[in-house]
Order: sequence, then C-alpha cells, then structure tokens
Amino acid sequence: MAIVTVPEVKTAQADDTCLLGLDVGAKTIGLALSDVTLVVASPLQTVTRSKFKRDAETLARIIKKKRVGGLVLGLPISMDNSEGPRCQSVRQFADNLLAVIDIPIAFWDERLSTAAIERVLINEVDMTRSRRAQVVDKMAAAYILQGALDAPN
Repeated sequence: MAIVTVPEVKTAQADDTCLLGLDVGAKTIGLALSDVTLVVASPLQTVTRSKFKRDAETLARIIKKKRVGGLVLGLPISMDNSEGPRCQSVRQFADNLLAVIDIPIAFWDERLSTAAIERVLINEVDMTRSRRAQVVDKMAAAYILQGALDAPN
C-alpha cells in the first residue's frame, strides 16, 4: 500500500476491519485500536522497541490478530509547524514498515498529545508517576487515533 490521507485510510479498509493507532517513540510504540465502525479508539498496549525487524514482526502479528485495515501514525510536528528529526524518524519508520507490511498508513498531527494525556492522568485520575509511565504511550496512541477518527472526511 502507500502513505495516504486520514480520510483515505478510513475508507481504504474492509468493512469488518479496524484502524490501529501508533505513537512511535525511540523506546516504545504505543498502540490503540478502533472499533470496526471507526467511532471509538481504545488503548491497546505498549510495545518495547528493539530492532526494526522484530518491531515489524510484532506489529504484523497484531495487525493480523486484530483484523487491522489501516494504520494512523502520530507525527510529532513542532509548534512552529516544522518537521524536525522526530518527524523524520516516524516517516522513516512508516516507509520501512510499508516495505514489509502491505497496509495503508496515514499520519496525524500529534502535537501535545502526550502532554494532554499526562495532564489527565495527573489531574483527573491522580495516577502515580510509575503507573503513568506504563500507560502514557498507549493512551497517547488512543488520543492520536481518536483525533483521526473524529476528523471530517
């Protein structure tokens, strides 16, 4: 497949599949899954990064098991709308993934997603620092995916 827009990834998959949201970091990948109606995003899990081949194999297993029809990757655009090294890293990850997994991929501006999730976990849930570290990546992935799901076609 290819890199597509969010509306295209939402219409590219079969009716009985869902979307997988990814918050790609240097050490972990947060994952979130939509329902098949593409209305609700739910945190799924956090994958600890290792070599790309192993990461791709893990994602391929999840994609098959969860019947995923497309991916939404958070793109960490800077506040001044520029794309720095982190954006380049996510784009390269997507390109590498496309070489081994045939699935449409869209990017979603993830500015402040982790900060927003941290605020919720601190202020509303009153979660401890160690527990926040365990869930923040998959929660950020859900935040990213929900933003894409809520975007107009």
